[in-house]
Amino acid sequence: MRILIKSLSKSILAAMAVLAVAGGLAVAVRAAAPASVAEEPLLSPALLQALIDMGQPGQVIVPPPGRYRGPLRVTKPIILDGQGKVTLDGDGTGSVLWVMTDGATVRNLRIVNSGDEHPEQDAGIQVRGHANVIEDNLIENTLFGFSLEKSDRNIIRRNRYFGQDLEMPRRGDGIKVWYSNDNEISDNEFNNGRDVVFWYASGNKFLRNVERGGRYGLHVMKSSENLAEGNLFYDNMTGISLMYDHGDVIRNNYIVRSTGTVGVCLSLKESSDVVVENNDLMYCASGIAMDVSPYEPGTKNHIRGNRIAYNNVGVSFVNDWKDSIFTGNLFTGNITEVAVYGGGSAMRNTWDGNRWDDYQGFDRAGDGIGDTPHRVYGYAGQVWMDVPNTRFFKGAPLLEVLDFLDRLAPFSEPTLLLEDKRPRLGNDKSFKAGSTLEPKS
Repeated sequence: MRILIKSLSKSILAAMAVLAVAGGLAVAVRAAAPASVAEEPLLSPALLQALIDMGQPGQVIVPPPGRYRGPLRVTKPIILDGQGKVTLDGDGTGSVLWVMTDGATVRNLRIVNSGDEHPEQDAGIQVRGHANVIEDNLIENTLFGFSLEKSDRNIIRRNRYFGQDLEMPRRGDGIKVWYSNDNEISDNEFNNGRDVVFWYASGNKFLRNVERGGRYGLHVMKSSENLAEGNLFYDNMTGISLMYDHGDVIRNNYIVRSTGTVGVCLSLKESSDVVVENNDLMYCASGIAMDVSPYEPGTKNHIRGNRIAYNNVGVSFVNDWKDSIFTGNLFTGNITEVAVYGGGSAMRNTWDGNRWDDYQGFDRAGDGIGDTPHRVYGYAGQVWMDVPNTRFFKGAPLLEVLDFLDRLAPFSEPTLLLEDKRPRLGNDKSFKAGSTLEPKS
């Protein structure tokens, strides 16, 4: 049955048709001859909001092509499909689209121009419900891209977000997940936001996303059992930061070119039972930064199968901590393999079967394992680990000379920073880790 719905105002639409299919499976609304989105005026949201409100659960709403002013609210489990021809424009005020139901789908929309108020967390899409699907949308010039609060089992996939052109502290997050569990965030692209952040969130999956030009590529705080796998993080100030977490898994990610003051690929602060495996951690000040991790008694962190390469420091410890297990990692091209600040060593951690590009032993048995342990000592040239004010002179000729003389004729017993009793040998080209995604230039 076809019902012809005429526009209430000729200035809004010339004509509108609503197609209701028997059984209420779909509603389609199309304009007779729409102009291009860029040329159309900013339309009132009242008509589109009424159309959304008329929808029945499971119905497909296809709005007429055009540019509609926000905010708009989805309060029923409908399917809102812009088909790439509909723009929702916040006109610089508030959040643009609110999904305040369970089981809705929002797809193929262009969402632009939210407000810029941090207290209100102005966003392209606000989600306040469960089991919704947000897919294939383009979000531009919004403060936050997505904001999920107390919302579980949602799927956010194949969306592209471009943040507002603001200084870093004033930007919003590409996506904020707050008190929300078991969500899947996959195959999205986040550009020039502040962070992608999980707060008090458990069981979420962050898969195959691209995050660039932000502060934290992924910042997870006071959360547990989240998975980050197959993502690409580059040109952020920090790659991934886990703080006060438990049971997270960081796997098959490609984290490069962290350019902030700290410049860390992966940071663990007071985080326990974390698995970090098969990641590429490259071209940063520190590949991995360990700060009182693991924190909970009786727990361990497992760092295995990662390529830690071409960093200033491969692994840095804020202090003499314990109970992390490093196995099967590749250390190559780092200026310093391991640094322990404030004295002490990394000997209270386990180092087994890693590859070291400066290993000075042989493999006479041909079993791929070095005949002698790989040991890393702290000599005079590493005074910058103990005295922070001297870090400016790291690599300076004077420290290099002191380091050479100390190795040649030690002034005192050098500090043994770590010992790997079974260092592995082999061609670095055969080592596989990281995401299949590749950064753009």
